[in-house]
Amino acid sequence: MNYLHNCTPVIVHRDLKSPNLLVDKNWVVKVCDFGLSRMKNSTYLSSRSTAGTAEWMAPEVLRNEPSNEKCDVYSFGVILWELSTLQQPWGGMNAMQVVGAVGFQHRRLDIPDDMDPTIADIIRKCWQT
Repeated sequence: MNYLHNCTPVIVHRDLKSPNLLVDKNWVVKVCDFGLSRMKNSTYLSSRSTAGTAEWMAPEVLRNEPSNEKCDVYSFGVILWELSTLQQPWGGMNAMQVVGAVGFQHRRLDIPDDMDPTIADIIRKCWQT
């Protein structure tokens, strides 16, 4: 993602989630499924499509507001949360409930008290408004 975000123009994946990360036998991770990706030609993406998977999407994307590469950073935080908790994000909620909770009620996934404080800090920073 760092590589994509440092391209000129910036490439925003827009559907970063654990199912779109491939891991080889040497534990090298590759990002796949660029079907929703866009190039950022100015400050924000011109396309405001909310296509994607709600559980990993940034609040501004869920609200159909202008977005940029920071929406991928939010999604990265959700992936770190998944890896740390071994849970599915927003388990037990349907996509519309997630849209309401994250996009409009400003809720975030609960970070367990026993999570490594360094990882918890990175996740919180990924989810900053």
